[in-house]
Amino acid sequence: MTYDRLVCANCAAPVSEGRCPVCRANRERLQQENPLAGLNPMTLIALLAILIAAVALLAHQTA
Repeated sequence: MTYDRLVCANCAAPVSEGRCPVCRANRERLQQENPLAGLNPMTLIALLAILIAAVALLAHQTA
């Protein structure tokens, strides 16, 4: 899950903004648990498309 969509229960602001100490602590915890958590969904889709294209190119070259 990306933390850019999470809302803090303490200050009701997005966790990604880090407005209060609770937001900042949760943002740090999420970043340490999963390094890809900071990426937005479009970036993840783009990386997946590049990976699929690379595998397809490799399969085409070996055939």
